[in-house]
Amino acid sequence: MKRAVWVAGLACLVGTPSSSEVRAQEELPEITVRAPKPAKRRARVAVRPAAPAPTPALPPSTAPEELRMDAPLASESRLTAEHVLARGAASLGDTLGTTPGVSATSFSPVASRPVIRGLGGFRIRTQEDGIGTADMANLGEDHAVSIDPLVAGQVEVIRGPGTLRYGSQATGGVVSASNNRIPTTIPRNGIAFEARGGLNSVSNGADGAVLLDAGGGNVAIHADAYRRQAGNYRIPGGVQANSSYRAEGHAVGGSYIFERGFIGMSFQNTAMTYFIPGIDSAKVKNHIDLHQKKWTSRGELRVGESGIDTVRYWLGYTDYHHNEINGVGADAEIGSRFKNRELESRVEVAHLPFATGLGELRGSAGLQWGQRDLSVAGATEALLAPTQTSNLATFLFEELRMTPRLRAQAALRIEQTNTNGTGARFPATFLPPPDQPTIFPVERRFLPVSASAGLLYDLPHDIVARVTVQHVERAPDPIEMFYKGPHDTPRTFEIGDPAMTLEKADTVELGLKRARGDTRFEASIYYSRYQNFIFKNFTGIRCNENFASCGAPGATYDQIIYSQRDARFVGGEIQIEHDVARIWNGVFGVEAQYDIVHATFADGGFVPKIPPQRLGGGLYYRDANWTARVNLLHAFAQTNLGAFETPTPDFNLLNAEVSHTTTLPNGNWPVALTVGLKGENLLNADIRFHQSYKKDEVLQPGRNIRLFASMKF
Repeated sequence: MKRAVWVAGLACLVGTPSSSEVRAQEELPEITVRAPKPAKRRARVAVRPAAPAPTPALPPSTAPEELRMDAPLASESRLTAEHVLARGAASLGDTLGTTPGVSATSFSPVASRPVIRGLGGFRIRTQEDGIGTADMANLGEDHAVSIDPLVAGQVEVIRGPGTLRYGSQATGGVVSASNNRIPTTIPRNGIAFEARGGLNSVSNGADGAVLLDAGGGNVAIHADAYRRQAGNYRIPGGVQANSSYRAEGHAVGGSYIFERGFIGMSFQNTAMTYFIPGIDSAKVKNHIDLHQKKWTSRGELRVGESGIDTVRYWLGYTDYHHNEINGVGADAEIGSRFKNRELESRVEVAHLPFATGLGELRGSAGLQWGQRDLSVAGATEALLAPTQTSNLATFLFEELRMTPRLRAQAALRIEQTNTNGTGARFPATFLPPPDQPTIFPVERRFLPVSASAGLLYDLPHDIVARVTVQHVERAPDPIEMFYKGPHDTPRTFEIGDPAMTLEKADTVELGLKRARGDTRFEASIYYSRYQNFIFKNFTGIRCNENFASCGAPGATYDQIIYSQRDARFVGGEIQIEHDVARIWNGVFGVEAQYDIVHATFADGGFVPKIPPQRLGGGLYYRDANWTARVNLLHAFAQTNLGAFETPTPDFNLLNAEVSHTTTLPNGNWPVALTVGLKGENLLNADIRFHQSYKKDEVLQPGRNIRLFASMKF
């Protein structure tokens, strides 16, 4: 089966690769110590054509991040499946890393999480078709997101008020992948097929995927499978040791589609093994072996009467685990085991629009419930004793059209989060020989309340202006409260704080957007003030495998204490593209982008791991068959340093791409064939990302040529 998927996925290519507490307790939180427990509208069934419609002679945009108008209050970017295929990255972070306002942790080619406006980790939610990935990627930069970009139909980045729909842990943004694993339409002619894949020169890597949709009557089914692998990637002057990986997965799903909606479910299985670059990691062949099984269901009922427009639901259950391993073969030794079992559900009801004294009102309300069982076992003791977190939330979104040009939008989310775990109280001094921490059971209850409001005004020339204000609250994650001990892969010794309170942020944002015409752009500026901002506080002390070793000579793990401090984030991003002239059968244009984040604590110190400002631009050409693009992105040096950080030099990233799409006649089964070539880091520059914990030891990949192709009918 694996070999068949590999061959089919690359068949179109030339050759194959060898409440803080309850509100009354917010000011002075208490830790509750519990006794130990014993061990009428009618709608037709949607039909999807077998092959995509012919590409217009002058499509609206070639920029990978298409400018969107369907959710104006939110600042959004979108990558289509074609853009994702061309980039060929093995992670969501590297796929989105050049998007304005988005960077990547780049811990390894597979473990690279998105960083949105300087925020990452527990503040960024990753999801597929509305359900969270339920992996453990936000627990550490070395942990991979379980979404493979190769099988994602499209990837969106959602910032601002739109994140309130998904949870208090999404305060920094949402990265949402869409696929068809739960079909919502029946293919025309009963079947649709696609194969996509590519080859990378920098790592002798290859990736391939096949996707099949079929159906008839009221039943639609979906199946997909993918595989990717790569060796150690090349860097200027050599090879980055311990950077190889392999990953594979498959999924099946089906839906019953009826006149007013659909109901369906799917199952997916993911497995990957990836090595972690770095001096100490390479010495011991440090790597992660990851497995995930996931069951999801979703449905929609278009009511159209009794005041109800549409009812939708999402349901997902995930069983996830990974081992962090030193050595290979007979010398392999498991350092720690991470396990997560998670259930998530959400129901939304959209009401029919109705007239008020101020204008037409439309919107939706919903409920979300979830439960998460999490544990981390070390080689000799529990690094995170079994912890259970449950949450129940209600949310509301409304839009009021007051005039043909002026709209107001508002959102509200109230959530209760209960966390049961095992805390540790550490002594005040870490100088040897330190006392051992006191361990005790803890039960915490939080009540985060978040709200947003905004105005949108349609200006002349298809420009939309927006202003939003937002107050968001986030409950601390169990890792931030209860983790205690070494984390092998990033070489950190992490200490949680069970007395943490709610993290709160007040944000105001101004934006302008134009998504059509010869000149298209989106610009945003924002100001956020955080109360009790949670961050990883490097102490400058080093530890080994246990707390007693902290401060000892020769220790190699950087000690981190999860801490809270007031902070301020100021920044913005802008993206512009302009069609200069019509040439041959298409259009020639120019593009530019810029983003910046300035983050400081209340005492004037800098927040750690903040990406530098970036400035870029390029040229593009497009017509009905050809797309060509060249872009240079300059990242400035980062000298605004948090505690124990080192400066990061500037770099220039030069990329270029050309692709050709043609439709081959084949009776009732026309075949759309795309073949392309992309060059990345063509200057072979030394690239280090300031937000990466291994940036002083690890260079990003050097010059890479990627051959990619897709075939679909």
